[in-house]
Amino acid sequence: MKFIAKVIFIFIFLSIPVLLFSQNKNNYDRFKEALTTKSAQFNTENYFLKARTFFIAQEWDSTLVYAMKQLSTDNQNRQLKNYCHFFRGYSFTEKEIFIEAKKEFALISNDFVFYYNMKMILGNIALEERKFTKAIAYFKEIETLQTRNLLGIKSGNIEENIGLSYFHLKQYDKAEIYLKKSVLLQEKENDTLELISSYGNIASLYYEQYKDNQAIPYFEKAYALAATTDDIFAKQNTARNMAVVEENRKNLAKAIQFRKEFEQWKDSVNDQSKIYAVAQIEKQIAVKEKQKKVVLLQAENKVKNAQRNTFLYSAIILLLLLVASIYFYREKVKSNRIINLQKENLDELNATKDKLFSIVSHDLRSSVQAIKTSNKELIETLETKNLTKVNSLLQNNSAIVNGAYNLLDNLLNWALLQTKQSYFEITKLRLLLIVEHVSYNYKAMLADKEISFENKVGKSDIVFADQESFKIILRNLIDNAIKFSNPNSTLKIYTEHKDETFCLLIIEDEGIGMDEITCEELLKDTGLLSKKKNENSIGTGLGLQLCKSMVKKNNGTFSIESELGKGTKMIISLPKNLPNGKR
Repeated sequence: MKFIAKVIFIFIFLSIPVLLFSQNKNNYDRFKEALTTKSAQFNTENYFLKARTFFIAQEWDSTLVYAMKQLSTDNQNRQLKNYCHFFRGYSFTEKEIFIEAKKEFALISNDFVFYYNMKMILGNIALEERKFTKAIAYFKEIETLQTRNLLGIKSGNIEENIGLSYFHLKQYDKAEIYLKKSVLLQEKENDTLELISSYGNIASLYYEQYKDNQAIPYFEKAYALAATTDDIFAKQNTARNMAVVEENRKNLAKAIQFRKEFEQWKDSVNDQSKIYAVAQIEKQIAVKEKQKKVVLLQAENKVKNAQRNTFLYSAIILLLLLVASIYFYREKVKSNRIINLQKENLDELNATKDKLFSIVSHDLRSSVQAIKTSNKELIETLETKNLTKVNSLLQNNSAIVNGAYNLLDNLLNWALLQTKQSYFEITKLRLLLIVEHVSYNYKAMLADKEISFENKVGKSDIVFADQESFKIILRNLIDNAIKFSNPNSTLKIYTEHKDETFCLLIIEDEGIGMDEITCEELLKDTGLLSKKKNENSIGTGLGLQLCKSMVKKNNGTFSIESELGKGTKMIISLPKNLPNGKR
């Protein structure tokens, strides 16, 4: 009996979400309305308006960026800063970066209108960190507040969280009081899903104390209530609990019935997951195909424009040469030299263009053929329900699609840069935040090769550059550093300040490195296309060429320091001030 009771308790408790706001749409709408109304005084602040819009849309990364931009402005209004720190703390909480969330909340003053909402979040963080005594202290600060002061927080959630904290501390008498309070409040509010969760909590509390007669009615209530909802997970969990209850009662017929029902809902969840996963893959492939068509069309237009311009310039040059040949022999000789030089450059550009399309088409064709073959095998494997192999094939498809996406993304940005269609806005950037944001997306790749990542960029390091192009530069350099790093090595990003004008951002790996000749070739403007010495990896070199072009457009410089077998340093130098000297 004791073992089974423990199983049910863990199953029920861990399935309970601890939320700042109720699932009830009216309560959350009330919070959004209050947020918009009470912060209207700051509607003239452009960055704040963007941060608030992204916050309400639950786009956390953009919220973090624009809230930080607002904090970097000259407006030091205390309440405006409170809102920005609240947005950032909330966003970090949603991204489960609790240390940064607590740092942001610590900067909020106690006269902030959403001060108690912040306390609720801190209590939830303490619960997640299993600091139950600390969580109780936070929740009790807001327990006695009037509902109108809670701005989207439900009283039932507060009582439930206090009860769960006491439950973990094994103070069962206190846990029972608060959990019963939460049930009464949620029954008044008629919140079905929360009631299912609360009934399960009380049942688990009694089962933990071997009070089966008190626990079972609550398991039955949860099961009956789940049957009235469309929530598959609630149906699955409550059916499983009832199966265990009937097994304990030695009623094997009912236990088997509930166990079959549990398996039925479990299969439904699995089927939905499979269908969703396949749909996502198909959607990604369709998007990549459309992007490929767009890039190819742009490339074709660029070629046509280049040909038309070449014919026009040639006609003008020939006309000038014809006129000049009548009057000045020296001018004719000089013009011939210019023509020869232009012809050499044009031939080199055409050769580069031909090689680019040859290698890009080869890589894309290889990627598409690989994913077609893998998808065929995936369909065959799905019929056998070999989930291990399905997972392996999906991982393989993801790697192929990501590689093709990176190639297309670089090609698109390179084409935009070459045709001068890219939009540049030089602004003040805090390097640490940008590096953290970009490197976060490479955690999986770093973990896969067991590479240790160190971000040693200073908190006060600031440069002036275009944010989007700077992110593209970072993504390409970090991707290359990971690709050519040895397993179990270290990847570092740090800054150096050799003068007051420029800041050096250095991406250093402990990979295979390069010799001096290779470094010089890569730094040449003509080094657009190359085959890597490793024949298993064919590439255009387009990413590095894109980085060099974008660094140059951001008024910076790019250099490489490397030694064969000892790693590589990619060095970006960016200005600390605007061209006119303003900071």
